[in-house]
Amino acid sequence: METKPDNLTTQEGFKERWVSATVENAAGHTNMLQLIHLRWLAVVGQVTTISVVSLGYGIHLPLPQMVAVLACLIAFNIGSHLRWHEQRVVTNSELFFALLVDVASLTAQLYFSGGASNPFAFLYLLQVILCAVLLETWTTWIFVIITCNCLAGLAVLSKPLDLPAGHEGFFSLYVQGMLLCFTLNAVLLVFFITRINQNVREADAQLASLRQRAVEEEHIVRMGLLASGAAHELGTPLATMSVILGDWKHMPQFARNADLLEEIGEMQAQLQRCKKIVSGILLSAGEARGESSAKTTINTFLNDVAKEWQSSRPVVSFVYKNRIERDLPVVFDSTLKQMIFNVLDNAADASPHWVSFEAAHDGKTLQLTIRDAGAGFPPAMLAHLGKPYQSSKGHPGGGMGLFLVVNVARTLGGTVSAQNLPEGGAVVSLTLPLASIIYEEGKAHVI
Repeated sequence: METKPDNLTTQEGFKERWVSATVENAAGHTNMLQLIHLRWLAVVGQVTTISVVSLGYGIHLPLPQMVAVLACLIAFNIGSHLRWHEQRVVTNSELFFALLVDVASLTAQLYFSGGASNPFAFLYLLQVILCAVLLETWTTWIFVIITCNCLAGLAVLSKPLDLPAGHEGFFSLYVQGMLLCFTLNAVLLVFFITRINQNVREADAQLASLRQRAVEEEHIVRMGLLASGAAHELGTPLATMSVILGDWKHMPQFARNADLLEEIGEMQAQLQRCKKIVSGILLSAGEARGESSAKTTINTFLNDVAKEWQSSRPVVSFVYKNRIERDLPVVFDSTLKQMIFNVLDNAADASPHWVSFEAAHDGKTLQLTIRDAGAGFPPAMLAHLGKPYQSSKGHPGGGMGLFLVVNVARTLGGTVSAQNLPEGGAVVSLTLPLASIIYEEGKAHVI
């Protein structure tokens, strides 16, 4: 018993790391796509700058070499787009390599166009800032060392351009280039950092949502453990009561009294229902699951569910419509049935005089729609559908039915939605992928 909290703590730590890693990978993928978009802007900027300098100012540039560098950058960006369009996980090392390619391209272009004397050398600062925003600390410092060495190497190895004379002050080509470079740096930084901040906010929201989901699933696990333990404990007293009622039924003083026999029969029926509920809890907890799973068809399953629920919870008017024309073989146990029962029970509690249950499928998903004519959901419940303890019944501990329904549907890959109807009442829609319940020869998807 002493190791159980440690195990739970270990599981919670693993979930926390998994959630964080999932969000980081999603943010990394978004950042990589931002770099690809920024690289296309760099390509357009280089083509424009080379054209203006060569044709507008008449400055001689080694165009074959600079065009070759530009072609390599375009090829790399096309390859990056094709790869990261399909692959969703981006690591820190891959982002680091992409930024190194950008630095290498910038260094090559500067080498052929004046080196450190080229005012566009300040674009190194843009690369360093992007690195500081996107990468881990240790990679950022490595990147700073690399860019400093690149700039120093350009100052030593490259040759200044032969610029035309007669331009001074504001009309100096160096001053104009520096102003243009500053404007370009400022615009790109504002554009890119704004997008990065948006990605960070979205990642934080996603992380909060995944953490909440992990907490809810942990809550369900604890509830399942408690329910399973309670079901085991209830088994013995229920069996004892069943034996006692059987003995009473055959005792002379009871056998001669028709009213007492009728009451004993009703007690036995209710006791049998209790035992069935306990068995369902154990089956949902995973015990004896293989024995309980049954192969049937989707129409048979839904028809039996509707008939069984109507017999256990009679309402004044229960409308059941099965619109499934193409029947399909399925394998199921009590989890899906209990999920449908929970929604029907909530509808009957809200509207004892009328409940509607409709079923349909489109070949890929199973759609179950349950309507009632009650007062509808309070706005707070619709805004937090599926959160625990959100109930309109007003008693402590309520609100667990829809919480379990939403989480079971999510486990099966489905969704749950609810809304109030304009004419009054409410509708709850369950959408489940047929792949989660379909039966295939040699392969069964068990709920």
